[in-house]
Amino acid sequence: MKAIAKIGVVAALSGAALFSSCSTSDHYVVSRPVEEVYVRPAAPYANAYWLPGEYVWRGNRYVYTPGYYVRPRANRVYIQGGWVQGPRGYSWRRGHWRR
Repeated sequence: MKAIAKIGVVAALSGAALFSSCSTSDHYVVSRPVEEVYVRPAAPYANAYWLPGEYVWRGNRYVYTPGYYVRPRANRVYIQGGWVQGPRGYSWRRGHWRR
């Protein structure tokens, strides 16, 4: 029984390590893509908050996804995403809500 428990713990830790390494990996590009230009539509309802567009890694490149309106989150502030320069090039840091 102890052997099965040890195997389960090792499998769980291995899976967690694999998942965390996949989810935190950065994708780098030599130069930042040109920012998309578009007109923001009118707010669909009162107090709508505009989340700006972001870049998503798809098919070995960054693809721009346009912004959209959301309901603001109580007691939180939206931190806009942006490009970060590192030793291997540029990577996109996603925007997020912060308390």
